Amino acid sequence: MRLFRRLLSAALLLAAALLIAWAAPASVRAQTAGGDLAPALAKIAADSYSDTEAALVLLSASTNPQAGVIVAALSDGRLLVDPATKAVYVRAKAGDALADAATGAAVSVAPAGLKPVRLNNRVRRAAEAAAGALSLLAPDPAKRLEAAGAVFKSRDAAALPTLDAALAKETVPQVRDALQQAKAAILVTSSSASEADRLAAVNLVVARGDQEALALLANLPADAPASLKAAAANGIAKINRSLAIWSVAQNVWYGLSLGSVLLLAAIGLAITFGVMGVINMAHGEMVMLGAYTTYVVQDAIRTDAPWLFGWSLAIALPLAFLFTGVVGIVIERTVIRFLYGRPLETLLATWGISLMLQQAVRSVFGPTNKEVGAPSWMSGAFQVGQLSITYNRLWIIVFALLVFFALLVVLKRTSLGLYVRAVTQNRRMAAAMGIRTGRIDALTFGLGSGIAGIAGVALSQIDNVSPNLGQGYIIDSFMVVVFGGVGNLWGTLVGALTLGVANKLLEPFAGAVLGKIALLVFIILFIQKRPRGLFALKGRSVEA
Repeated sequence: MRLFRRLLSAALLLAAALLIAWAAPASVRAQTAGGDLAPALAKIAADSYSDTEAALVLLSASTNPQAGVIVAALSDGRLLVDPATKAVYVRAKAGDALADAATGAAVSVAPAGLKPVRLNNRVRRAAEAAAGALSLLAPDPAKRLEAAGAVFKSRDAAALPTLDAALAKETVPQVRDALQQAKAAILVTSSSASEADRLAAVNLVVARGDQEALALLANLPADAPASLKAAAANGIAKINRSLAIWSVAQNVWYGLSLGSVLLLAAIGLAITFGVMGVINMAHGEMVMLGAYTTYVVQDAIRTDAPWLFGWSLAIALPLAFLFTGVVGIVIERTVIRFLYGRPLETLLATWGISLMLQQAVRSVFGPTNKEVGAPSWMSGAFQVGQLSITYNRLWIIVFALLVFFALLVVLKRTSLGLYVRAVTQNRRMAAAMGIRTGRIDALTFGLGSGIAGIAGVALSQIDNVSPNLGQGYIIDSFMVVVFGGVGNLWGTLVGALTLGVANKLLEPFAGAVLGKIALLVFIILFIQKRPRGLFALKGRSVEA
């Protein structure tokens, strides 16, 4: 059975090669019969832009595997010519090793006077088109998809035979659509194609619906028929409407990712502010300490255990929570416990602590930004229509929601959560029932600080890790807490997502600064109407 599959695969590959050779123009078939690269290399050796461009057309239709090596070397500036013998060589990507371009055989002694093949913009575009054409029949669907995109950009008519051959055997719907769009891009700009084919091609280009399709339709040849120009104009209007909708969706996505960041930064503040009524200006520095914990963990892993780098964030999360939680408890036990009921003194004291923590970090790590890398599973992005979604922000949204619901379980299903809710709603009655309110205050402050440290781990993936990291989020965190309702987790969630989305939707019209000012004015007016925020806590002390 395995032998049969191998024979069948070999037969299919041979059939594809024969189909390409048959589909190529007669002159090209004659010059590339049997994969002969001599005609193309002779043109490259002539050291003329037009000859090099013609050589790339020949290479794009070649069945010789060495053709792809030559095209790649030309694009990278590694294709060399001996002016004396007109021989063409390929220099290795690493080092100075040479190989014969025609055969790929290593050259032991490099000839003197080798010169790189000259490039201009037209040759570069032709090389990109040739590379795309040579990849259209690659076994990997991702490479075929990438090649179709390259042909769409270059719109090189020489790739049409290979496109037809690729379409004849393509079975993956997404790749087939991309191949059809690449062919349509060529037909739209081809004066030799029939008007009916060009009109059908316009519809395929419009279906693509991105900026490249818009640019193609906006730059039709001057001699294009009037019907084609009219169809292109209608397509441009349709694409613009579609892009406007996708732009709003992209801004909503950015707003949700910003809202998740605000949620992580504000959720710990919502607990401490709600339970103790403490305006903690050092909360941002807890976020900063969490980010520096991530940096220390990654630095140690890079030095001693690089194979663990993919797990660096998982290792940093509990360490950041414990470290910042202990720092928070120390601050509460040594400073804040003596300032309850004195909000102005508490604000000034925590502001002073924030300055001390910033200076301490500067003294230990220096004032410059620190590099925190992203694991492979948080790198890259994917497309949903015209919506670009990066993995790091997607994971941060998921992580923020997990932290939120985990904290909700702690507050609703554990004895610590019961004590915290009791102290929040009526501190005197809780103390009368035997709850040690001072201990609850310390644990709550430590919990809020620990969550801020976890937020720092997440923020290290999308922001600069510096001593000033927390300062950019403290004001927005207070806005989220006040808008959503002091001490209410659901209010914090709704407030963070609402302010994040509103901020990103306002930016295109008002700019980043005016957008924040508009949101601040809105929150001030909203608090005048609802002083306790969207979701007000209920309880005798709270309502009093």
